[in-house]
Amino acid sequence: MGGPSAEREVSLVSGRECAAALGDEGFDVVLIDAAPDLAARLSEIKPDVVFNALHGRWGEDGCVQGLLEWMGIPYTHSGVLASALAMDKQRSKLAYKAAGLPVVESRLASADEVRAKHVLTPPYVVKPNNEGSSVGVYIVHEAANAPPQLSNDMPDEVMVEAFAPGRELTTTVVGDRALTVTDILTDGWYDYDAKYKTGGSRHVVPADVPQQIFDACLDYALRAHNALGCRGVSRTDFRWDESKGIDGLILLETNTQPGMTPTSLTPEQAGTCGMSFGALCRWMVEDASCNR
Repeated sequence: MGGPSAEREVSLVSGRECAAALGDEGFDVVLIDAAPDLAARLSEIKPDVVFNALHGRWGEDGCVQGLLEWMGIPYTHSGVLASALAMDKQRSKLAYKAAGLPVVESRLASADEVRAKHVLTPPYVVKPNNEGSSVGVYIVHEAANAPPQLSNDMPDEVMVEAFAPGRELTTTVVGDRALTVTDILTDGWYDYDAKYKTGGSRHVVPADVPQQIFDACLDYALRAHNALGCRGVSRTDFRWDESKGIDGLILLETNTQPGMTPTSLTPEQAGTCGMSFGALCRWMVEDASCNR
C-alpha cells in the first residue's frame, strides 16, 4: 500500500481496510508501505501472497506486477500486460474499440499544444494519460473562449477527449461475473473529493435505470475486463446520456485496482450482491497467482 503515486493517501486507506478485513478472516497480515526497498522487504518477509492495494502509477501500471512475477510471489488483481494497458487510457480505448465497445473521440497531445489552442472542439476533457482517481482533470466547457491553462505538474503528454454528458454509472467485475450497476450522484462532477470524502457523492445501487441500460453495463464491463486481459477484480466506468437511449451509453475506462475504502464503489457493489467486505478480500487472496 502507499507508494509514491498521486493516489498514495487513498492507497494507504485501502491497504489498512483490507489488512483489517483479512486479519478478521484469519490471515496473518504484514503491512508494507511500498518504497524503493520493496524487493528487499519482500525477500525478508517471504509472503505466501501479496495483496496489492496500491493505486496509480508503479502499483497499478504493471511495474510492481513485473517485480512480483520476477520474484515468483503470487499477487492479486491483474497482471503486467493488462495493468499497463488499462493504465494507458489511449491504448485501452483502442482495445475497447477492437472489442466493439462504445467510446468517445480522443487523442494524445502535448501539454503545450493544449495550452496554446483548442485541440478538440469544446466541450472536452483534458487528463493525464496514465493516472487515476480523477487526478489532474480539466473540463473545458462549450462556452470556453480560451484553451485550458494546465498546471506545470501535468505530464508533457496528455489525453484530450470529447466530453460525454450524462449520468455516472459503474460496474464491478469479480472473476468472470459482473456484479451490478451503481448510479453516482454528485453536486458537480465525480472528482477526487467526491470519490473519497465522506458525503462527497451518493450511490444508488442497484442503479434505477432501464433494464436495457443496466444489462448493457454488465455486458460492457465484462467485455472490457476480458478485452484488456484483466484478472481478479476490475471496475469499469460509464457515462449515460438518457436522451439518446442505448446510443448514449459510453465506456470511459477500466480500473484494474478499484478503491477499497469505506466509501468505495466495489465493496459496496459486492455487499449488495451478498459478498461481505471480508469475503471479497478473502476471494481476492485465494484467486492470487503469478502468470496473470
